[in-house]
Amino acid sequence: MTTIVQISDTHFGTEQPAVVQAMEDHVREHGADLLIFSGDITQRAKAEQFAAAHAFVQRLLEHGVAQTLVIPGNHDIPLYNLFARFLMPYRNYRRHFGDDLEPTFENDEALIIGLNTTHPRRHKDGLVTKAQVQEVTQRLRETDPNKLRVVVAHQPFGAMVLSDLSNLQHNADDALHRWADEGLDLVMGGHIHLPYVLPLSKQYPGLSREIWMVQAGTTLSSRLRGTSPNSFNRLKLHAGPEKTACVERWDFLDDSFVLGSHFNLHW
Repeated sequence: MTTIVQISDTHFGTEQPAVVQAMEDHVREHGADLLIFSGDITQRAKAEQFAAAHAFVQRLLEHGVAQTLVIPGNHDIPLYNLFARFLMPYRNYRRHFGDDLEPTFENDEALIIGLNTTHPRRHKDGLVTKAQVQEVTQRLRETDPNKLRVVVAHQPFGAMVLSDLSNLQHNADDALHRWADEGLDLVMGGHIHLPYVLPLSKQYPGLSREIWMVQAGTTLSSRLRGTSPNSFNRLKLHAGPEKTACVERWDFLDDSFVLGSHFNLHW
């Protein structure tokens, strides 16, 4: 079994100290094989915000997370500093989280592919480029079919409510149909501060197999959406001819994270 903690939309600069402490306490108690950080690390892409986020991730590593997979979100590109936005949009990100904007993780049970779907010319929308579609298609084709195969991008591929249709990845339809043909199991994202688990075959008719959307809320930020509390996802992946994944959502309540819901996925 491979265990994953997915955090997202921490928006450092708006983080809440009690929630930060609760997240660290959870990791210290439960650990994880991999931390997935699906973008919007900072509120305004400032160096001090990235420094605080990096220090937080380092503490999680010390508390029992083995590895990390981090991708940028639209908030991790400067918004008001137009010089930095267009000439060095990822400068502060790279200084603290490295030059690889599309990292991958692979072990005996899972292949997880990170995608950078942000761009300085787009304010917030995500786009999966044709090159990314092809690269992921090839990587999936070459992967052991018994492994769980996952794509992580900041903006969502599937919407739970109509108002979020405008937030979906551009070119998602072509990407998902191509990737389904090569055995993709899960797509993971953040961006909209609304956690959910959703089968995508109803939204994308004609998929050759089910792809599940695992969406994270905002883990640490005060920028909550509606009645959704701060939360993160914990996944337990089981590889093999009959792959399964358990997705747990942990919600912040009374100064700690408690199990809010769980979904058992299969293919």
